[in-house]
Amino acid sequence: MSNTPLIAVLAMMLSMMCYQVSASFAKQLIAVLDPLSVTILRLCFASVLVFFMFRSWKILSKLSTLKWRDLLGYSGALGVMNVLFYMSLGKLPQGIAVGLEFIGPLGLALLSIQQRRDYIWVICAILGIALMVPWQQAAQANFSLTGAAFALGAGLCWAFYIYFGHKVVRQNIGMHALTIAISLSAMVLLPIGLVHQPEHLLDSEFWPKALLIAILATAIPYALDLFALKRLTKLSYGTLSSLSPALAALAGLILLHENITLLQWIALGFIMLASIGVTLRASRQDIDHSTT
Repeated sequence: MSNTPLIAVLAMMLSMMCYQVSASFAKQLIAVLDPLSVTILRLCFASVLVFFMFRSWKILSKLSTLKWRDLLGYSGALGVMNVLFYMSLGKLPQGIAVGLEFIGPLGLALLSIQQRRDYIWVICAILGIALMVPWQQAAQANFSLTGAAFALGAGLCWAFYIYFGHKVVRQNIGMHALTIAISLSAMVLLPIGLVHQPEHLLDSEFWPKALLIAILATAIPYALDLFALKRLTKLSYGTLSSLSPALAALAGLILLHENITLLQWIALGFIMLASIGVTLRASRQDIDHSTT
């Protein structure tokens, strides 16, 4: 980490903070609209943003040659992940929702464990989930088991998003894959939203905040991440990503005045520790493979 340019670290931290601030704003909008409508508005604006950001008109002539099976899986995972995550935000404090969602990609990484000593990270993840839930007082505490199910479902979709993302990468279409995924998700969900709550989507009063959410959750983070990825090692990037649940809790505390218990802070700590441990283990494996 000592050789990592400070500006790249700051860029990534700013990227994660922008995303968590966008989630806080989305939660404020969810208090007025339903989670599906907020998701659709964000995806519609985001699809336009990424289309111009990545100059995705260049891919239009190649659409007929793409492998759509993987792209559809990638797009479906992204769309459902966003819907479930926003549904969880409507029922849980932001830090807890992000912490539980984080179990998805963490679980995917844990599945590749090959050495017994690395099972300590599985134990950390399980402890994190167990401590997150106030089991004896779930009805009285600021905790929703339904919201937890939505967050874990979003995490599962996140794992599928990563899985299909690895397959889509082989098509060598770069960030245009993201444009396709966001646009397809928006096009599929928009008719559902127009039938479900048309007044929410067509009321221009909500559009400026939805556009701000899309900018903070899409345009700024992707631009900063691309900058950081060119200057950070895989280990540094993965370790910094593990801070997301804590940043989510801080954003919820500052912007939404959401307090979570000491035990739940400890739970977030276990989840982040597991993520950092898996990142370190993956880095060691990459070094071992490169030297054999």
